[in-house]
Amino acid sequence: MAVARPVVAGVELGGSKCVCILGTAPDDIRAEVRVPTTDSESTLAQIAAVLDSWQGSNDPPEAIGIASFGPLDLRAGSLTFGRVVATVKPGWDGADVLARLAAGRGVPVDINTDVNAAALAEGRWGRARGLDDFAYVTVGTGVGVGLIVAGQTVFGCGHTELGHVRIARRAGDIWPGNCPYHGDCVEGLASGPAIAARSGLAPNALPADSPIWDLVAHALAQLVHTLVLATAPRRILIGGGVIEARPELISRLREYLVESINGYLRIEELAEGIEQYIVLPGLGARAGPLGALALATDARGAGAASI
Repeated sequence: MAVARPVVAGVELGGSKCVCILGTAPDDIRAEVRVPTTDSESTLAQIAAVLDSWQGSNDPPEAIGIASFGPLDLRAGSLTFGRVVATVKPGWDGADVLARLAAGRGVPVDINTDVNAAALAEGRWGRARGLDDFAYVTVGTGVGVGLIVAGQTVFGCGHTELGHVRIARRAGDIWPGNCPYHGDCVEGLASGPAIAARSGLAPNALPADSPIWDLVAHALAQLVHTLVLATAPRRILIGGGVIEARPELISRLREYLVESINGYLRIEELAEGIEQYIVLPGLGARAGPLGALALATDARGAGAASI
């Protein structure tokens, strides 16, 4: 007899919208509500109202998972644990996401970055199933990396921010980039806003034959070069709105990666198996909200403390 899966709630906070889902797994979503991302006060109030309605229903969640854009303070015991920190997003710097959405609900709760959560979802239900070491890269409003090593998200003094690494630029490319902190880091060169700033067009309106796409692929290949040398993931998934608009970038990225590594690593994945090494995500745009669901499921299973 099959064991009933626990109903949990997931909240994905994104740059333009937030997705709240109630269910047990991708094949069993009981409810889904989308909330536009505006200022923190009104956005979090709307999400809290959704959670309130679910907790008062006949199918209340047994845990809550929160997958949020960042940077976030995820240091347990920190006075600002669960808050958004150092963000340029208006109205969100210092927003206490965890306390506003989870405090006093009496169920286990977990919070992580949106890209880490998406990686966990891909490891459970997507194209990284069966792997303990892999990376999930999202290229959209920003560039983020969910890095899984030995089955766990990587965390030290803070969570990783690999979208902001500095890279070797394509020869002759002197555009300064548009990251307000680092200029021509990967995010400053390859994110949706960077593409729009450089071209004057939204990524989905930029022609496929624009030379800018070649520069984007080169920048992303440099990021993947760093990932391969830093933690040697067994697979790298690359998604997000920019890749969804131009999935053919993956082929160019693979070529640039092989060129950049230049034969240094003699591993099968970078030779004959590269088409299965750098791939599109299996869950597509659903990876984010399903990642929040995965966080909630793990919080319940681990007996995480209620907040």
